[in-house]
Amino acid sequence: MTEEHIGVFLIQVFLLLSLARVVGEALRKRGLPALVGEIAVGLLLGPTLLGRAFPELQRALFPQETIQLAMLDTVSWFGVFFLLLETGLHIDVSAAWRQRGPALRVGVIGVLVPLAIGTGLSVLLPDSYLAAPGTRIPFALFLGTAFAISAMVIIARVLHDLDLVKTDLGLVTLCGYAVNDILAWVILSVVLGLASPAGVSWGTVGFAVFFSVAFTAFCLTWGTRISDRVVAHVSAGEQPGGVLSLVAAIGLACGALTHAAGLTALFGFFIAGVMVGDAQALTERTRNVVSQMVHAVFVPLYFASIGLRYDFLVEFDWFIVTFVTVVSIGAKFLGAWLGAWGTPLSRTDRVSIGIAFTPSGMTGIVVADIALEYGILTAPFFIGIVVSAIASSLLVGPLLSWSTRREERVKPLDFFQWPATQPDLDGETRWEIIDEMCGSIETPGAGHVTTKSIAEAVRAREELGGTGVGRQVALPHARMAGLERPILTFGRSVQGVDWDAPDGVPVHLVFLVLTPGGDYGIQLMIMAALSKSLSQTDVSERLLHADSEEELRAALRGVLEVPEDVQGGGT
Repeated sequence: MTEEHIGVFLIQVFLLLSLARVVGEALRKRGLPALVGEIAVGLLLGPTLLGRAFPELQRALFPQETIQLAMLDTVSWFGVFFLLLETGLHIDVSAAWRQRGPALRVGVIGVLVPLAIGTGLSVLLPDSYLAAPGTRIPFALFLGTAFAISAMVIIARVLHDLDLVKTDLGLVTLCGYAVNDILAWVILSVVLGLASPAGVSWGTVGFAVFFSVAFTAFCLTWGTRISDRVVAHVSAGEQPGGVLSLVAAIGLACGALTHAAGLTALFGFFIAGVMVGDAQALTERTRNVVSQMVHAVFVPLYFASIGLRYDFLVEFDWFIVTFVTVVSIGAKFLGAWLGAWGTPLSRTDRVSIGIAFTPSGMTGIVVADIALEYGILTAPFFIGIVVSAIASSLLVGPLLSWSTRREERVKPLDFFQWPATQPDLDGETRWEIIDEMCGSIETPGAGHVTTKSIAEAVRAREELGGTGVGRQVALPHARMAGLERPILTFGRSVQGVDWDAPDGVPVHLVFLVLTPGGDYGIQLMIMAALSKSLSQTDVSERLLHADSEEELRAALRGVLEVPEDVQGGGT
């Protein structure tokens, strides 16, 4: 390696990172995934566009010299490693276990159905589509697994944009994703183990299955307990970078271990993220700091570099693109939709769950890239998966918005209990606040529903997933069997309490939402209306600084009297 190599490498990173960030952020602000812009930058600078228009300039910027390619490829691999580590951090295994009825059904069936459909249809493809003779079984198994893996990063963003992430529908979706991702990556690690150069034997298969299951089980039990203590110890030292270094070190150790066992290192990074992410000592704010680091540097570089490797116009195959896109989206929708049967979800919400599991997004591209490295896929299939990932990422937002939108408009003011309003809460923790607010609610005609049972239900829901939404606001809620109509009330904590909100800011404004047990829809509408009003007006500041009862009532009406364009499920 020479100074010239370093100079060219720095120019490459500057171009890819700066353009990917600018274009990706511009698209994100318009409601599109940043992934699309990052890949577009690679196409622009790669052989697809720049290589056609100015081939000499493209070769000068991105020479095909071995050392130069290795430098950029190494940075790209770090992008993949830390993307999967960060994805794992946002998977809440404990919440998925407590929600094991719906989450297990949606997650497990949501993997097995597309795995079966994808594998079965891929076996029927002509030999000309195989990367090499005799690879049909690994090829079909891989495609089936790739069709089964969904994109946690994409759906988490979509749920946030639609104000659904803190709702029960959002909780079931994310818990189902937790089960889906863990099971799918275990299967993928085994499939990649079968595709190793050493060949396939019953011993290889048995060891791959045993190690994958045993490693996952250890990490999600003893590993979580150990990492919880270590994270708590490092956090107590008040070193800003200490937890970040610890998370990275655990990911590197687990990645090296799974690689040494003959499985992909990416599986180790993913499970490491899940293990550390389930530690109680890891705050929501720390997770967001890790996410910002990964998505600010590593992810844009990786996805931008994809377009540098292939001429997408030459390798583009309409049949492959159509096959991959239709089967991937259709099979994932069918699997999650079938999994939602037998749960308390309504017919409409089962459709929403199916739609939520359709994107493969970043994860699908990463998986395809691995298969390409292993020689399981050809370049046209890789490009087909990239196009499918982009298409599914673009479609899921509008489709989920449509499926969660109700015809009727909700008026939170109709359900508000003015006598239960508390302008100066005394509680010093979110649990004390919940008990205090639930104790002031009147439940006439609600049968066995009491203030005690309400508090227990709200606490149980809060333990499944925190309801701090940021901007000093929390929306604790619960569905109550026996409740005749929704109940809504408000409390204000002047001193503020820690609610483990994503932005790390103490919560001052608390809206408590109670809805009948069998109606997910009304809960979605009320919470979407509240989120919309609180995020788009200055009402939250007025609520916080209202000095008199008249000012507080006026500010509350600003939240409760929802504008005409606000409908359930977000916009």
